[in-house]
Amino acid sequence: MIKFSKPFWVANFVELLERLAFYAVFIVITLYLSNVWGFSDVQAGIISGIYSAFLYLLPTFTGAVADKIGFRNSIILAFTFLTIGYGGLGLVPTLLQSAGLVHYGMTTTYSGLTESIHQWSIIPILVFIVIGGAFIKAVISGTVARETTTETRARGYAIFYMMVNIGAFLGKTVVDPLRKSMGDEGLVYLNYFSASMTFLALIAVFFFYKSAHTEGQGKKMQELLQSMGKVLTNGRLMVLMLIISGFWMIQSQMYSTMPKYVIRLVGDGATPGWYANVNPLVVFMSVNFITSMMKKRNAITSMMMGMFIIPLSALVMSFGNHIGEAYILGMHPVAFMMIIGIAMQALAECFISPRYLEYFSLQAPKGEEGLYLGFSHLHSFFSYLFAFGISGFLLEKYCPDPRLFTDTNGMFDKAAYSTATEHAHYIWYVFVGIGAVSAVALFIYSRVVQQLDKKKELVKQ
Repeated sequence: MIKFSKPFWVANFVELLERLAFYAVFIVITLYLSNVWGFSDVQAGIISGIYSAFLYLLPTFTGAVADKIGFRNSIILAFTFLTIGYGGLGLVPTLLQSAGLVHYGMTTTYSGLTESIHQWSIIPILVFIVIGGAFIKAVISGTVARETTTETRARGYAIFYMMVNIGAFLGKTVVDPLRKSMGDEGLVYLNYFSASMTFLALIAVFFFYKSAHTEGQGKKMQELLQSMGKVLTNGRLMVLMLIISGFWMIQSQMYSTMPKYVIRLVGDGATPGWYANVNPLVVFMSVNFITSMMKKRNAITSMMMGMFIIPLSALVMSFGNHIGEAYILGMHPVAFMMIIGIAMQALAECFISPRYLEYFSLQAPKGEEGLYLGFSHLHSFFSYLFAFGISGFLLEKYCPDPRLFTDTNGMFDKAAYSTATEHAHYIWYVFVGIGAVSAVALFIYSRVVQQLDKKKELVKQ
């Protein structure tokens, strides 16, 4: 029977809490920015895009810092920052409301801080969360590596991956009951919930995390920059990374577009947290089967199958807005087609993600596999940076905020809003196009790479 150390289990427990806290907030981040802070769809998209992009860029560098100050100190610092950050996302709007700068309207929702300098007080709060989250991404996975042996590492990372998915599932589940029971105020109190989860993790680390493995395994910052230069100048990998970013641009709409889209078209009865949970559920159930099924196919072939599924998923999402109003299996057609589309994206992820990492590692020079894999998630930086911004513009044009159609007396112009959202499904056509271009690009890429490899073989002979 495989036994793991106490620090291993503590690290996995706090990873579950961190993921729970993160996804509880992230699934409605654009809704929170618009409904509570008064940002437009475009502003909310840009802010949340930069926020999420840097969560994937900074761990490379925070990992180097963690090796210098120690993993225990790094995790304590991370959860301190996260608790301050999530607490601030709840506390600051509450204080602004008490000061009369934010107030409740006729529909018991926050009026927001439109055209107020106080809007931008959210930026330093988000910086705390980004830095704390970046340390967690670097340190917890590193702890799993340090606290396992060559024989137990696969099992260790399987447990780690399970904790990540359980946390993601539970975090998204918390959202809808709070939002439904408290309206937009629930979006504020959601942050207190996340802060309590990260504070609980902080206590657990402080009292129970004491590792015997304290040796430094990282690189100096100068070495990291040199390493990044190696990856960025590898044309084959950079092109692949940009192509795969097309998949993640569509996948990220589950957070940037979907919550606002379904609530605005279906109504407050929509449950975007539950819809989003279809993704980890399908991945959990399908990834091993699909990976086994495709094991005799090369990595690019598997990725290509996923890339041809992804534009179809966006197309399916568009159907809900123009197939009538008849409920399907007791669900609004927009919600039903959204769930089908999210499930298709999860299947595409099963074809793409594991084999992408495999291909990335095979392209690395001998002995530098770890270095290259450290930068393999740069696609998330690129995709989140652009996907959220595009989402904001598309929502503003085709599925605008219903509050813009409410007069000063609280009267909602339903007819005008119906006209404004008549072509809301056009949003998904844009992502169908992005997915289709990415799929064709990967096909061309595979042919070019195949020819280049053949030429290399001929030269060797």
